[in-house]
Amino acid sequence: MKKSLLVGVPWFAILLCFTTVAWAQDDMSFDLGEAEAGDVVEDDVPVDDLPPDEGAMSEDVGGDMDLGGDMDLSGDFLGGDGSDEERSTETTDEEIYAVQQMYALRINRLELAPSAAFTLNDPYVARRAIGVGLNYWWTNVLAIGANFLWYQGLEAESDLNFFVRRSTRLAVPITEWQMGANLNFTYVPLYGKFGMFNNYIFQWDSYIVGGVGMMRTRPVAVIDPTTREFDFGMRIAFNVGLGIRVFVSRFLSVFTEFRNYVYLERLENLNVALGEGRTDPETWFRDSAELTNNLSVQLGMTIFFPFTFEYRLPK
Repeated sequence: MKKSLLVGVPWFAILLCFTTVAWAQDDMSFDLGEAEAGDVVEDDVPVDDLPPDEGAMSEDVGGDMDLGGDMDLSGDFLGGDGSDEERSTETTDEEIYAVQQMYALRINRLELAPSAAFTLNDPYVARRAIGVGLNYWWTNVLAIGANFLWYQGLEAESDLNFFVRRSTRLAVPITEWQMGANLNFTYVPLYGKFGMFNNYIFQWDSYIVGGVGMMRTRPVAVIDPTTREFDFGMRIAFNVGLGIRVFVSRFLSVFTEFRNYVYLERLENLNVALGEGRTDPETWFRDSAELTNNLSVQLGMTIFFPFTFEYRLPK
């Protein structure tokens, strides 16, 4: 009898636990009708009768805000574990590009460029010139124009050639330049801007120039100066160069240019003919012309006309 009682007690306890759990589940069920009918909070106290703080809290709880996480300084809620939760609204990051208009336009403008030139590759004659250029820009990077250089009266023979000729009776043939004129095409492949002293911003451009023209030159009589006398003659010349221009204002700029003028030069004959041939001008020149390079640097300024311009943006 005692053994049967001891065996039945555990089974009775297990059955009692299942009955209690089922009863609790029946009391905690929430159907749709109960959810719609629940207009008051716990203890049947209306929301309007609560203190101000509690009423505000109840309104927040009744909204869409989830207070289960932490909120960071930017206003975004974080999950309970401190990780970022997925935002309810999607955000897009768009890159905005600002394109600055060019400081100075060249298109349909006339450029006047006075300058001074110095020859770099002639050790026997110091060649200097004053010049002027005129260009018309039919696009913002292409121009057609002409330049003119005047040399006569600004040249000077170097002391090296004079003393060598005087002491050794050896002379190097030299020439005198009167002027040069050329037709040119200009192309601007590079342009940009740079800052100076953290206060000033300048626009610059780099250009390529080239063309064809003429040089008006003559030999200087150093072999037989008492008899020989030369006149100026025309020489066909080709030129190519590189330059950089810095804008000071929208119509004024300064530039530096390296240009090489290449032409065939006629030099004085080093041999003196005897007899009547000495006075014959045909014997005063060498039989063949010599290729000459006039590598010069030009410094100057440019003035653009008209002074102002108008941007025309595409519609």
